[in-house]
Amino acid sequence: MPESKANVAEFTVSELSAALKRTVEDAYGFVRVRGEVSGYKGPSPSGHVYFRLKDDKAVLESVIWKGVFGRIRFRPEEGMEVIASGKLTTFAGSSKYQIVIDSLEPAGVGALMALLEERKRKLAAEGLFDEARKQLLPFLPEVIGVVTSPTGAVIRDILHRLADRFPRHVIVWPVKVQGEGSAEQVAAAIRGFNALPEGGRIRRPDLIIVARGGGSLEDLWSFNEEIVVRAAADSLIPLISAVGHETDVTLIDFASDRRAPTPTAAAEMAVPVRAELIAEVMSKARRALASWQRAQDHRRTELRAAARALPSGVELLADPRQRLDRCADRLPRALRANAQLHHTQYSRIAGRLSPRLLQTAVERRRERLDTINARLATALKAYRDNRLSLVVRQRDRVTTLGDRARRAVGNLLAARASRAERAGQLLAAFSYRGVLSRGFALVRDEAGHPLRAAAAVQPGMALDIEFADGRVGATAGTSHTPTREPAPATAPPQTPRRKGGGSGGSGQGSLFG
Repeated sequence: MPESKANVAEFTVSELSAALKRTVEDAYGFVRVRGEVSGYKGPSPSGHVYFRLKDDKAVLESVIWKGVFGRIRFRPEEGMEVIASGKLTTFAGSSKYQIVIDSLEPAGVGALMALLEERKRKLAAEGLFDEARKQLLPFLPEVIGVVTSPTGAVIRDILHRLADRFPRHVIVWPVKVQGEGSAEQVAAAIRGFNALPEGGRIRRPDLIIVARGGGSLEDLWSFNEEIVVRAAADSLIPLISAVGHETDVTLIDFASDRRAPTPTAAAEMAVPVRAELIAEVMSKARRALASWQRAQDHRRTELRAAARALPSGVELLADPRQRLDRCADRLPRALRANAQLHHTQYSRIAGRLSPRLLQTAVERRRERLDTINARLATALKAYRDNRLSLVVRQRDRVTTLGDRARRAVGNLLAARASRAERAGQLLAAFSYRGVLSRGFALVRDEAGHPLRAAAAVQPGMALDIEFADGRVGATAGTSHTPTREPAPATAPPQTPRRKGGGSGGSGQGSLFG
């Protein structure tokens, strides 16, 4: 290595990154960059926003901190051409340089118009501009809510026009109509008017007017924000938008129930002219009175004509009076004949009735009643006897079934006890503890595993020896090869001895030597 390069000072990676960061930030403390938004996915879980600015030859990483993003007037969108202002810095974690954005704006009016058209299509697709959503304006609202700046000429024009046409109670919700935070204030005002309770201390408006004077597209941009358009579309109170002059069109105009070309025209839409309304009412009152008078004259003429055609009262009552006189003459004779007829019928019936006949009928009814009582007592006695015998039979049956159930349960328990005893005996027969009781021992290692061969035991190894009456710990000594006794010579296979046999040529031994 050349001596000149060997004498160069060494940097750590962190030191070099810090030096580059200071150099970039000192040289580019504030920059404005124009480019196309790429890779925008909205705020991250931490609230910060990360994306890239690009053109046809280069890409610049960009970041907007959470606090700054909440104050930015325009929200970035994928593919949108913007002008970003901020400072250039480096990110040592990935050896990249990036711009920390402080403000963001579209690159020219053309970009704003493109963004406006795109947002208009999006909101229209959601149905926020449908005519079916729009409400009818009240003919004469009692309270009018106005959302506008309290210091501008707009509120004075509206109040002056209302006073000329038809004075109404006006509630002003002061808001910013331009600049940072204005869209949020306008949306909050619309939702605030809708949130007022019916019959509360502050009366809920019957109509809302959102008004602002004229201005450029950038000045009126707050009324193109989604938050304002959605608040206007969700309003349950009829809403008139009066933003800008007649040639100015904002998205709130499409979502409102009625669009006014100017704030003064909005006041004219809100209320009718009082003098014209009074004149119209008076004209209709005069017409109604004249119509009623004509109808009364017509009915009076018809009544007089009908009265001339009707007969007089004497003529109408002549025939009924004659019939009444005739009936009055016949009534005494009819009453006497009717009384005589009823007297005759009474005498005939009274002749058939006597105390003896009544007594005979009573005696006959009493005998019949006694017979029925006797039959009833007999039937009740027979019913009781039958019920008692049935109860006795059922009780005997229940007793018999109970005895049989007790015997069956006893037999079942005895059989189950016998099975359990046999299973215990079988378990004891298969248990290794039976082998230990015959003098054997079970050897385990430290882990408790049984040892089945001497080769598995190492010198110094801890052992656990289990006998039939307990356990003993031990330590293995030095290993040695166990001596094995020589196995006896294998005897030739013997064939079974025949009954009554003797020694034959088969080589079998003899029981007698």
